[in-house]
Amino acid sequence: MGKQAVTVIGLGPMGQAMAAAFLSGGHPVTVWNRTASKAEALAAQGAVVASSAEEALAAQELVVLSLTDYDAMYAILEPAAPALAGRVLVNLSSDTPERARAAAAWAAGHGAEHLTGGVQVPPALIGKPGAATYYSGPREVFDAHRETLEVLTEADFRGTDPGLAAMYYQALMTTFWTGMLGCLQTLALARAHGVTATEMLPQVSKAMTLLPGILGSYASHIDAGRHPGDDARLSMGAASMQHVLHTNRDAGLDTTLLSAVDEIFRRGMARGLAENSFSSLVEVLNNPAE
Repeated sequence: MGKQAVTVIGLGPMGQAMAAAFLSGGHPVTVWNRTASKAEALAAQGAVVASSAEEALAAQELVVLSLTDYDAMYAILEPAAPALAGRVLVNLSSDTPERARAAAAWAAGHGAEHLTGGVQVPPALIGKPGAATYYSGPREVFDAHRETLEVLTEADFRGTDPGLAAMYYQALMTTFWTGMLGCLQTLALARAHGVTATEMLPQVSKAMTLLPGILGSYASHIDAGRHPGDDARLSMGAASMQHVLHTNRDAGLDTTLLSAVDEIFRRGMARGLAENSFSSLVEVLNNPAE
């Protein structure tokens, strides 16, 4: 029995990498992109280039979407809606959990199944060991197509709620972008004091190795709804944050990020959390209006 045929709609760097991986894995591939020239390299590798989104949908049951966001999906698929019936849309476009849920309902209204996906790696790692993608939606649909989807990455199913894969993905991006910006702030501070980024990086990396153990205890606090201050009280963290803020300000750096962190500490202190653990700030984040 031959490999499952796939349609890939959206040929930015990620879509191109996915289509190429399917082709390398021996899957018949149909592709379509609003800018037709982006399909040329894939056509040379054996992909069939559809002349329209409707033709691309009609070509295969399994349709992988790699678009900027869900607005792009609607712009492309709504005019081709009659061709959606019987299709499985694997939507690997980035957007919010609520928009993923709305898209699943929209697809169902047109007779299509919708799997939300959140790819955890950049295009260069598609098809490589260790890469993974979050999925959520109908379990039976995921199971039926898992083998094909794992040509791209490991398939990590997170539940039947269509919004869960998007939540996990955006949560991961929350850690990535805020963490990376924090690292850039550190390297900028080092440079302001005549220390190169290359010199400072080993110290940053060493500090990062401590995080899993610390976060493990904080996760237990959060799940239990208790934040004992027996290791490091919030008041100590708030004082430390003031030192961090003033050190960066004295160096002439932009302190927008640090001022925002300091404000969250201040709000925690104002709520009477001074004797609690740093983990108690999750209550501030979960209840911003209090």
